[in-house]
Amino acid sequence: MTMQQENAVSTPAGTAEAALEVWIDQDLCTGDGICAQYAPEVFELDIDGLAYVKGADDELLQDQGATTLVPLPLLSEVVDSAKECPGECIHVRRVSDKVEVYGPDAE
Repeated sequence: MTMQQENAVSTPAGTAEAALEVWIDQDLCTGDGICAQYAPEVFELDIDGLAYVKGADDELLQDQGATTLVPLPLLSEVVDSAKECPGECIHVRRVSDKVEVYGPDAE
């Protein structure tokens, strides 16, 4: 793997300017688990039946509005999760300006 390939894999969404983060509104989560099927590295259902994002250490982030960076290799899976979510509770936004690019509040 070249240094450029390695950087592309390790840098979420390519560059800091293009970095994306994702969060789940548990108040709207229906617990269908579609997100965890699409991107189990990013989403997981907890014992309460609701989906949560996972941190870099694979730990569930259970604070309200907790975000995690979207790894570039998983971008399409995370976007598909937001598009297919029956609860419309997955929000993907740019880190730089917090503008939602995928999800129910996307422009």
